[in-house]
Amino acid sequence: MKRYTDEELLALLDDLESDMVERKQSFKGDTPAKARQAVCAFANDLPDHKQPGVPFIGASDNGEPSGEPITDELLLSLSDMKTDGNILPLPVLTVEKRWLKNAEMAVVTVYPSDMPPVRYAGRIWIRTGPRRSIASEQEERLLIERRRFRILPYDLNPVPTAALEDMSRVLFEEEYLPKAIARDILSADTREYREKLAACRMIVSPDDPTPTVTGLLTLGRKPQDFIPSARIQFLRIDGKQWGDEVVDELRIDGSLSHQIQVLDQKMAAHNRVVVDITSAPTEIRRYQYPIPALQQLTRNAVMHRSYDGTHAPVMVYWFNDRIEIINAGGPYGRVTPENFGKPGFADYRNPNIAESMKVMNLVQRFGVGIQMARRELSGNGNPPPEFIIDTHSVICKIYALPLQEPNETGQAESRLESRLESRLESKLAVSVLIKLYEESAGKSALAKHLGHKTVSGELNKQIRSLLDKGLIEMTIPDKPNSRMQKYRLTAKGRQWLEESR
Repeated sequence: MKRYTDEELLALLDDLESDMVERKQSFKGDTPAKARQAVCAFANDLPDHKQPGVPFIGASDNGEPSGEPITDELLLSLSDMKTDGNILPLPVLTVEKRWLKNAEMAVVTVYPSDMPPVRYAGRIWIRTGPRRSIASEQEERLLIERRRFRILPYDLNPVPTAALEDMSRVLFEEEYLPKAIARDILSADTREYREKLAACRMIVSPDDPTPTVTGLLTLGRKPQDFIPSARIQFLRIDGKQWGDEVVDELRIDGSLSHQIQVLDQKMAAHNRVVVDITSAPTEIRRYQYPIPALQQLTRNAVMHRSYDGTHAPVMVYWFNDRIEIINAGGPYGRVTPENFGKPGFADYRNPNIAESMKVMNLVQRFGVGIQMARRELSGNGNPPPEFIIDTHSVICKIYALPLQEPNETGQAESRLESRLESRLESKLAVSVLIKLYEESAGKSALAKHLGHKTVSGELNKQIRSLLDKGLIEMTIPDKPNSRMQKYRLTAKGRQWLEESR
């Protein structure tokens, strides 16, 4: 990758009409958002310079130093633009402190993307001369067409045996698009269905509607018909060794979001509450495994596995004393067995699948999943995860919390319901909250769970109350009346419920 010399950077600083440079006096106020817009625009490289663009921090509009201190904290904040998931697909950039014009400046070097269009906060930003703007539909089509002639990652390969009808239009228009595209941009978008699919890399182009690997995995009705390895295999083994009795087995097919939702439900069903009555004056109740850690590690496996040249699924094997997560494909790119899981070392075999999972809220940010899992396991009292890595696979072993099981689980749940009822002042609201802790559900499913034949006015009232309290949220917030609308716990709701235990 190109690294600009001091002489080249000085020339960029002084060229006030260049479309390859932006200058920011500091990184305060609205500058972080504008800097991300600039990164997005340089990554799109609409003028097709095939050269990096540079945002300078610590430079005035005239190219002179502003006197902004270039601290380690500032450099970390700038580096965060690469992996915080606000710019998709993930940009390629470097951040460094340089001495220019007798002063320190932060220099962000942004490389043109191989997978345009790149979006920040659901908008495609481009450079038009010395100004930054949102791309028109024609400019977006130009970026899409340019992508076709570049060497692309496997997850953008076409699947020639699949057709447009093999992807769910409802899922795309009602769930994916409202999360991927800013509301105002989406409402003004007059393009036809194929053009929107191509813009999101779900098909090759409007003229060639062949689904891509990412399109099938994100929107496919049954992607396993075309990509057999795109599934999850779950086994619950009653023992500690291979060959012990299998008491629960499930092959999980469907789109990625469906697979992960089903796996989450399956793991929650098998995750038992245990109690420690010896290490503290009062009993300490915990789960065998912290759910956030399991989610981070299983989604990491789905995101980073190889879908090329193998028919092996992601495998989740649940023993009495541990869970083993196995995914095909060893370390990729700059990740090695030596630096695997360490902060600052991340690369993406499937960058567009990663983007899709971010858009669908299946991951919150990139490059921190393993660190977050370690933190959750440690906080719960579990040993750290163990990784076995070779060129063909990654095996993650998570060990159970070695505590005694409670003898009165039913009584404990009853006490939980009582505590919740005293806080919510509604037994129906408690039932809704506990149900949504297990899985997302729509109003009809909630009514059925409660033993009601129809959705009552009281149920509607309690759902509105839980929404107002921030304990639950809609899965499709932009379309509250959608027939596919479901509800799920917020982070606040999950924490609130756990604290009540």
